[in-house]
Amino acid sequence: MKGTQHPTGRRGRGPGRVLSLLLALVATIGLTSTAAFAAAGHKDTFSAEKPRPAAGPMDTVAAMQPSWNLGNTLDAIPDETSWGNPPVTKALFDTLRSQGFRSVRIPVTWTDHQSSTAPYTIDAAWMNRVKQVVDWALADGLRVVINVHHDSWQWIANMPTDHDNVLARFKATWTQIAATFRDSPQTLLFESNNEPQFNNTTDAQGIQYNSELNTAFHTVVRQSGGNNATRLLLLPTLHTNAGQEFLDTLVSEMTSLNDANLVATVHYYGWYPFSVNVAGGTTFDATAQKDMTDSFARIRNTLTSKGIPVYLGEYGLLSYPDHNHPPRVERGEALKYFEQFGYEARAAGVTTALWDPGTFAFLDRSTLRWTDPALINQIKSSWTTRSGTASSDRVFLAKSGPITARTLTLNPNGTGFRGLWQGGTALVQGRDYTVSGNRLTLTAAALTRLAGNRDYGVNATIEARFSRGLPWKIHVTTYDTPVLSNATGGTSGLTIPTQFRGDQLATMEARYADGGNAGPVDWSSYQEFNESFSPDYPGNALLLTPKFVNALRDNAQATLTFHFWSGATVTYRVTKSGTSVTGTVG
Repeated sequence: MKGTQHPTGRRGRGPGRVLSLLLALVATIGLTSTAAFAAAGHKDTFSAEKPRPAAGPMDTVAAMQPSWNLGNTLDAIPDETSWGNPPVTKALFDTLRSQGFRSVRIPVTWTDHQSSTAPYTIDAAWMNRVKQVVDWALADGLRVVINVHHDSWQWIANMPTDHDNVLARFKATWTQIAATFRDSPQTLLFESNNEPQFNNTTDAQGIQYNSELNTAFHTVVRQSGGNNATRLLLLPTLHTNAGQEFLDTLVSEMTSLNDANLVATVHYYGWYPFSVNVAGGTTFDATAQKDMTDSFARIRNTLTSKGIPVYLGEYGLLSYPDHNHPPRVERGEALKYFEQFGYEARAAGVTTALWDPGTFAFLDRSTLRWTDPALINQIKSSWTTRSGTASSDRVFLAKSGPITARTLTLNPNGTGFRGLWQGGTALVQGRDYTVSGNRLTLTAAALTRLAGNRDYGVNATIEARFSRGLPWKIHVTTYDTPVLSNATGGTSGLTIPTQFRGDQLATMEARYADGGNAGPVDWSSYQEFNESFSPDYPGNALLLTPKFVNALRDNAQATLTFHFWSGATVTYRVTKSGTSVTGTVG
């Protein structure tokens, strides 16, 4: 389970080879050497009493790429297995190391293992368990980040109304963590606080509270001595948001602390409407792309170009993937997001940590296998190179009509288009497809052959291959407009019998006759996928959730428009009367 995210901002090569590639990459943009570090204007504050680590902070953070989060585990509430993941084993870190990861972030929630009153003692058993897990990761040669995680909203958020007690508890927590790990190697890093947030405050007020905590964290750790005297410390912005105001404030904090062994940390979960599929944000469109490029431009211009290392402690899409529910972000659109994210991070010289909540997302903690190999392969590929994509990963052919040529727009992303393949067989340019600029057209003859007997669903999958990176899969899909039926339900939701007929749901729009938005999202007519509505493909149904139906006005008919990926739309009417809900077609 992810903590609250501010809406504006979740190989086969040996380690020497990967590290050399990474260092070569960032060196080309002038970010890795200590000479470049100093030349960029960052004051070198090392003294005779504080020897410089073998590598400078920029080098060390660069060597942490790529990174991974042990999410929903030691940060779970109240215990390690409470959120569905098995206990951590050393084999997990063995797997991560073998998969090319060079560091791990181990989020830790201390609240339920700590006295809530002074002296705020942390349970010895819990501290020992955290240390055991950290030591396993360190023993695998991984760099490790530990922090104070969901405590951010459990008690730290009360700082505006309970300032002195929160500050005292925060200091006591870090005093105990610092003492336990005082002699751990410098490959262990500390992070002040996850996604800092404060109840009932403006951003300006929150920035001040966050600065106070970051300063207290720095003081406590540095005064604890041992390896903590020069250990790299991660300081978050408010909300770990990469907005300009938050970044500028963090730079000021770091300057005032006069300590070269500091690292900035932010998170990135994408343009919010796209990340959760709300307000019509179904595609990784120009707006979503600009949000990403602007975020990394700010990070580069404000931090990395000036010699301040950045560890992007969490990235992904909110609630994606979640193999317990239908995907709220279409597969091809998600692949485009992760492909560009990897590129933007590399160009900005940023180390990135994939947020992985566990078994139902990326790495199955029980089997230690990736739940979606193709998705993780796209993420891995983005660490080192770009891949070509296209405007869609599907070509929809209506079964009720004749097959005609279809055109997609290629996005080469700096690569060269090399052709189309079906398995090991190359399609023939001119006969099966044509290319004009970046417009790829599949001929009617080729589509007729690929569609075969035209059963509903995916009939064939072909690949667009490029000069480097991964191929782009295109699924030739037969469909007809879905058919919905009348239904009755109640405050527990409405199940609408649905014949999907090969199509897939993109989003749902809901309005009242007066033009007002219907449903819990009152700022857009397009409701949130899986929160207000959800397709049940195996069950041949569309589900309107309790959250949606209970947000409807009583005795006011709402018109729903279901938008499908083929471009088809279906209109449906829903009325709530007391505890009864009825749905009718058209």
